[in-house]
Amino acid sequence: MRPRALVAGGSGFVGSHLCERLVAEGYDVVCVDDLCTGNPRNLADAIAGGHVELVREDVTRLGPVPGPVDVVLHLASPASPADYLRLPVETLKAGSLGTLRTVELAREKGARYLLASTSEVYGDPRIHPQAESYWGHVNPIGPRSVYDEAKRFAEALVVAYGREHGVDVGIARIFNTYGPRMRPDDGRAIPTFIRQALRSEPITVSGNGKQTRSLCYVSDLVEGLIRLMRSSARGPVNLGNPQEISILQLAGIVREACGSDSPIEFIPRPEDDPHRRRPDIGLARTLLGWSPQVRLAEGVKRTVAWFADGAQGDAAQADAVQADATESAGSLATSAPAV
Repeated sequence: MRPRALVAGGSGFVGSHLCERLVAEGYDVVCVDDLCTGNPRNLADAIAGGHVELVREDVTRLGPVPGPVDVVLHLASPASPADYLRLPVETLKAGSLGTLRTVELAREKGARYLLASTSEVYGDPRIHPQAESYWGHVNPIGPRSVYDEAKRFAEALVVAYGREHGVDVGIARIFNTYGPRMRPDDGRAIPTFIRQALRSEPITVSGNGKQTRSLCYVSDLVEGLIRLMRSSARGPVNLGNPQEISILQLAGIVREACGSDSPIEFIPRPEDDPHRRRPDIGLARTLLGWSPQVRLAEGVKRTVAWFADGAQGDAAQADAVQADATESAGSLATSAPAV
């Protein structure tokens, strides 16, 4: 009998790649997603293969789940600034109520629980690179706080369930991740730069472009998540690429990969935008034997090819998958009230 995983937020960018990997590892997967930022076409092939069920449901209303569940993975949340600034209350609820519903499910089922947290818990850091021991420098009422503080609360709740109820929990602090299936309009640097470069539009770099990020290709991240899931590590564990690059350098790499002559245009920098970001992945190397393998130039090349080929999929296929998801929503009871 195949083990069974429940993935909250499994139709999104990272979640869909994770669902496919779980199927390849021998799991049957229940993907719970309200599709507020996810895309059902991301899972079309996996659903057609018969080992993924897409249930259209808000994770904050998740009720009893019939049958065994061996692992619960909580990735449900708007994750890009454009999304969580548009959906601030939904983002806070995903990190609070969504975490409560999913970790309670893991307690009920005796399942391993994995929380997808974020490097944003470090805020605009005063320590560089960022190790898991750093407590962060976060503005609790700024525009980005809806995401930052939701994830900080989620970590605290998950650790409390581990301590008080003995739930087998793990926390991944995910740094900037990129790759195929990112939405062109999600507001993050790589899809924005690719979209602009392919259209020969100006590439918009915020501030002076000297702020840095560390970018991890999605297959490397998924490998780290799988290794953390299989381990007994509680974490938090940083998962990201320690290669640090400025936003202006990144714009140049994308422009070259696209074969574009788009000019660089500087625009105002968002409030609370971190100045520097680079993970210390010593713990991941020690506990999981993990480090990223895909070099930035290669990962950007693959991502550009996906955007250029129109690999987002066929809209009619997506509509059919979404219809199936809507019909299957009743297969999970939703007795919990909205809050």
